Amino acid sequence: MKTKLRNGDTLVFIGDSITDCGRRAEFSPLGNGYVKLFADMMAVREPAKALTIINKGISGDTVTGLRDRWSDDVLRHKPDWLSVKIGINDLHRTLAGDGPIPPADYQAAYETILGRTVKHLPRCQLLLITPFYISIENDSRSFRRQVLELLPHYVRVVQHLSRKYGTRLIKTQDMFQKLLKYRESDVFCPEPVHPNLTGHLAIAEAVYEALSA
Repeated sequence: MKTKLRNGDTLVFIGDSITDCGRRAEFSPLGNGYVKLFADMMAVREPAKALTIINKGISGDTVTGLRDRWSDDVLRHKPDWLSVKIGINDLHRTLAGDGPIPPADYQAAYETILGRTVKHLPRCQLLLITPFYISIENDSRSFRRQVLELLPHYVRVVQHLSRKYGTRLIKTQDMFQKLLKYRESDVFCPEPVHPNLTGHLAIAEAVYEALSA
C-alpha cells in the first residue's frame, strides 16, 4: 500500500494543539505528533517521493481561528493536499459559554474555509479528520460525559461536509472508541484531549491509510 501523493507534492496539515505539537517551538517545524510521524512514515515507506510537508497547527485554535488565517496559512502555499483537524476547542468553548462556537456556527465557518479552498485550489485533495475525545466515561454528572454527549454533533458536521465536498475522511472518534475496547485510555492519551506518542501513531497510520485510498 502506497499513498496517492506524487513526487513534488505539497501537503499542508492545519488544526489545533493536536496538530501543533510544538511545531512553533522546540519541535519546529513539524512538531512531535502525528504530522511528524506521518512524515517519518513517508521517508521510510516511500523514500523516492520528495514532498513538502507543512504543519500549520496552532494550540487552542478553533474553526473560526482557521477561517481568520486561511489565506496566510493555507492558500498561499497552494497545497496539492490539505488535512484539516479542528473542533474540540469549539466544543469546549460552547460547554463553558466562553466565546461559544455551537455546531451550527462550527459548520458555517468550516464550510467557509472549504468553499474558499475549492474556489482557489480546485485541484487540491482534501482530508478531514473528525474531532475526538478519548474517554468512555458514562457518569451523566461528569464533564467528560457532557463532552461525549455533545461531540457527535460536531462529528456529524465534519461527516456532512466530507460528503458534500467529496473529501477523504478519518473518523478518529470511532477509531479510538474501538481501541478503548481493548486498552485503557492512558495507553493512548494521558487525558482525553492530547494524545501521547501511541495515540499520535494511531492518527498518523490513519492518515497514511486515508491518503492511500
